[in-house]
Amino acid sequence: MISRWVVLLRRWSRILWVRVALISLGSLLALAVAPLLSFIVPEEMQYRFGREAILPVLTILASGMLAVTTFSLNVMVSAYRTASSTATPRVYRLLLEDTVTQSVLATFVGGFVFSLIAVILFHAELYTPQAAVAVFVITLVVVALIVIAILRWIDHLSSLGSMDHTLRLIEARTRAVLKERASLPCLGGGCVSDDSVMPADVGEVLARKSGFIRFIDMARLNEKAAREEALVYVTRSPGEYVLRGQPLAQSTSRDEEFCASAARCFEIGDVRSFDQDASFGLTLLAETAQRALSPGVNDPGTAIEVIGRLERLLWEDVPDGFDRVDDADARFTRVFLAPDTAGTLLERALVPIARDGADDPDVMGRLNAALGNLCEHPSDSMSDAARRQIEACQPNAG
Repeated sequence: MISRWVVLLRRWSRILWVRVALISLGSLLALAVAPLLSFIVPEEMQYRFGREAILPVLTILASGMLAVTTFSLNVMVSAYRTASSTATPRVYRLLLEDTVTQSVLATFVGGFVFSLIAVILFHAELYTPQAAVAVFVITLVVVALIVIAILRWIDHLSSLGSMDHTLRLIEARTRAVLKERASLPCLGGGCVSDDSVMPADVGEVLARKSGFIRFIDMARLNEKAAREEALVYVTRSPGEYVLRGQPLAQSTSRDEEFCASAARCFEIGDVRSFDQDASFGLTLLAETAQRALSPGVNDPGTAIEVIGRLERLLWEDVPDGFDRVDDADARFTRVFLAPDTAGTLLERALVPIARDGADDPDVMGRLNAALGNLCEHPSDSMSDAARRQIEACQPNAG
């Protein structure tokens, strides 16, 4: 199970300004290293690739990259707003994590910073003729990276903001989360079921703030429980909304200090996160289908496409045993929680579409076909839920 620090590192790596800042810093470091490389430059090369040869190129880059960056930012914001209005507003946060867009924009800004600072240093006469040759070589590398970034950007713009791109992005992220959750049904801890007997005398771990549970630091929680020689039973899963003071978990230790410390292992925020929330991506896809079925949009074709993507995710990435675990294999033996069942995932994915598409025979026909296929799913939980949903849809389908 990934730790809290790995999750934070992942999140920071998906922030646009962080990537821009890192590449800009790399540009400055390249300019700082150039004088150190001057000793390997042959003396005769300074007359062919010196200050006069490189300054015009740097000037063009400085002016051109600023315009390209401004234009690209406008295109990005416009495309993301379009995707949010056509799919679901909650996809905007996922689009902001698009690594291709971030890398391209960071390259443009890095090229601008490199060329602008280099021009300043040349006019300040801080570079020797040999260092100017080193800057020339580095500039050639920067130009090559910018050309590659432009080609990637042109290819990416052909789909950026489109419904196909948005759906592919949601599906890919959902598939990754489902596979991770399938390998750790209970986030690495022991699993409890409806038949499990809970301790009678327990202490309560209370939420420190109101919001969605975004992440549970299982390793840290298990470590605290081991020191206290306690067991912790998590009662709220990632993705659930809690109010401040509501119980998040129960502990065999009633020590208030321990319960307060355990509460800090739960990250709570204003919005849901993909980190441990197996159903969030399925919900986003369902919301996209619901918007397409609204009277103002009336696009059953998109809803039918979404049903196909949901069917594929539920069939391929929710294997048999998704909601079962052998406690002997649990990594965190002092923390227990209920797994997301395959049936619950199906209900969150397809039930909203069945409700809003009840009056469209094409949508209901495709939905019943998907449910029929899922009746053959290896997971009993999934197949049983699919059969129940087919029975619920029969009056509407008729």
